Amino acid sequence: MAWFKRTEKGITTATEDKKDVPKGLWYKSPTGKIIDADELARNLFVSPEDGFHVRIGSKEYFSILFDNNEFTELDAKMTSKDPLHFVDTKKYSDRLKDAMDKTKLKDAVRTAVGKSKGRDLVICCMDFAFIGGSMGAVVGEKIARGIDHSIKNNIPFVMISKSGGARMMEAAYSLMQLAKTSAKLAQLADAKIPYISLCTDPTTGGTTASYAMLGDVNISEPGALIGFAGPRIVRDTTGKDLPEGFQTAEFLLEHGFLDFITPRKELKDKINLYLDLILNNPVR
Repeated sequence: MAWFKRTEKGITTATEDKKDVPKGLWYKSPTGKIIDADELARNLFVSPEDGFHVRIGSKEYFSILFDNNEFTELDAKMTSKDPLHFVDTKKYSDRLKDAMDKTKLKDAVRTAVGKSKGRDLVICCMDFAFIGGSMGAVVGEKIARGIDHSIKNNIPFVMISKSGGARMMEAAYSLMQLAKTSAKLAQLADAKIPYISLCTDPTTGGTTASYAMLGDVNISEPGALIGFAGPRIVRDTTGKDLPEGFQTAEFLLEHGFLDFITPRKELKDKINLYLDLILNNPVR
């Protein structure tokens, strides 16, 4: 009899004795590549197998762009209200509380100032984890105040967009942020202070229709979804089949909506290069 022949049929291990694999040890990219989570983090959350850029938040982008991850957060305690007393499947006030508890964030954007390659930089970064990175009154206000800080201190401004669009729970209040942030960016341009817009996956809706596409230089990470309405809406509205790769960063670059596509490992160097060239400073 073979030594590997099963002598008892069935599973004999008691349920309480079974060992589950802990969650978060591995990451599977959309192409099916399996990556160790620690290796993924060391690689700035870019799959070394296929170059897929995993979605990250403000915490990770700040650590990538600011020297030694040292920065001062601006308006850190600003939170959204519920002026419309909006209710869908749950109260908006409850949804805000749940999002804060889950993400440990106050809203869908964080603004900070610090050194990047030795020079001051203001960065506004959106967090998709907070209600889909939706743009409400607080998002618009924090971006506006970040721009004000740039103008007051003559510091370049970087916006990192990652959003599902305007926050429907705030209705017209959220839509007003498109005009508000665009007007502030016009003031930034009048002050001749450079603005770099980084579009990450996904950048959609009112975010795309306002500040995300108003940079002096508009850049994106590879493979990012960027657009206004979703592909299904565009297809149903136009009645036409969409081109392959429609609304990807590569498609937008080819059609002139983006200036550059920059891999995450090169972000810090490239952003500072663009700023040096715009300001006619020695290249760092």
